[in-house]
Amino acid sequence: MDTRQIEQVRAFNRAVTRRIGALSDDYLGRGRPLGESRLLFEIGRDGADLRDLRTRLGLDSGYLSRLLRSLETQGLVASQRAPGDGRARRAVLTRKGLAEWRALDRQSQDVATSLLEPLGASQRSRLIAAMTEIERLMRASAVVIEPVDPGSAEALACFDAYFHELQQRFEGGFDPALTVSAAPAELVPPAGVLLLARLDGRAVGCGAMKVGSRGVGEIKRMWVDPTARGLGIAQRLLDAIEARAVAFGLTTLRLDTNRALTEARAMYLRNGYREIPAYNANPYAHHWFEKKRRKVDTTFGGATGATSAPGVL
Repeated sequence: MDTRQIEQVRAFNRAVTRRIGALSDDYLGRGRPLGESRLLFEIGRDGADLRDLRTRLGLDSGYLSRLLRSLETQGLVASQRAPGDGRARRAVLTRKGLAEWRALDRQSQDVATSLLEPLGASQRSRLIAAMTEIERLMRASAVVIEPVDPGSAEALACFDAYFHELQQRFEGGFDPALTVSAAPAELVPPAGVLLLARLDGRAVGCGAMKVGSRGVGEIKRMWVDPTARGLGIAQRLLDAIEARAVAFGLTTLRLDTNRALTEARAMYLRNGYREIPAYNANPYAHHWFEKKRRKVDTTFGGATGATSAPGVL
């Protein structure tokens, strides 16, 4: 990693925390630190389940409990059982808490205005564009990719969403029973692997590989949730699958895809896959691709062009 890049990230963090007043115990002039203020705002007018708050804010249970106790002591928040699940807890704002939430909202608007107001029109546009890009890239850096049980509820939910999208995009629809199989049992090591991409604890993509004979693996079930597209997740899934293929000792990766998935074909070509004759009888396939492991450094290699990645492959 380039040390200059790391130093720039640290300098940016210092500038932002100083400019928005994150270092003060009196954030936005409301008499409490940023952590408590942010939690109050996230609970919002409708309330929120504690486990959702933990995931959304990336907090451990102990720290979240301490923040909630402080807000409860101030008379701003009350805790109650979540509807329909007696084991779960839900935080709601009191009448005083709602008034404080509205004050925080007004103050936040004022801070945003103070950031933009001193700038000229061109500078404002540049700042907003930069913030938009930074937010997108920070979301991308928060994505975690790891192997999972292909029979788990979140994996099956990804498969269902993947099949539903293919049903919408393919001419004549899509029936998973008619395509080449990739059942959960075929995606458990050493027969294969399923990788799941998560963002803020939620599954937003998947990619799988089946291990065949003679050092050949087949890529299957590549999908990214529409809400998470544009973050480069498909590219990262493909890179992770190729790394797993090396770990499995495979020398060749293959895949098939439908002509409707033009963005998928572009990504595979960009990553060094070459089109080959049909190697299976998948009724939904119009294109077949293959990539061989490079002998010089025992890897499959990375992308050769743009990083924008498709959602369904």
